[in-house]
Amino acid sequence: MDHQSIARGLLASLCGLQGAATAVIDLNWTHATHPGWLGHARFHMVWQTTNVVALSLFEIALVLVRGPFMPQRFYIAALLAGLPMIGFFAALLTRKLYGGTLSDLQGMPPWIVRIRGRQFRVDLNLVAEIVGLTSLAAIVAIYGAA
Repeated sequence: MDHQSIARGLLASLCGLQGAATAVIDLNWTHATHPGWLGHARFHMVWQTTNVVALSLFEIALVLVRGPFMPQRFYIAALLAGLPMIGFFAALLTRKLYGGTLSDLQGMPPWIVRIRGRQFRVDLNLVAEIVGLTSLAAIVAIYGAA
């Protein structure tokens, strides 16, 4: 098995994980059926989640279905996989403009990490998106390695 086949398998796995994790995390009481959320916010959450799941399935097909333009389809799938993660960081950086928060009191709490007596709150979404982008960059590097 060559490095490009390995990278295609890894990218397909990352895309599948991205879609599945989004559905599991967002289609439950912490988000889509959160009792404190307005109905319109819930609608947007389900809409966004459905889009991410559909996009991840399309990315998997781009990467795994044999045919013409395999290298181009790999890079298109990688770009598409990165867009929701980039969107997360755009929302993170602009959240003060629209009153957004990374977590909710009735939702998933942040990790509490203690280092040398100091306490830090670490949002799990932030950790997941950093790991996701780092993994995506590594997969693209594997694919492009000669």
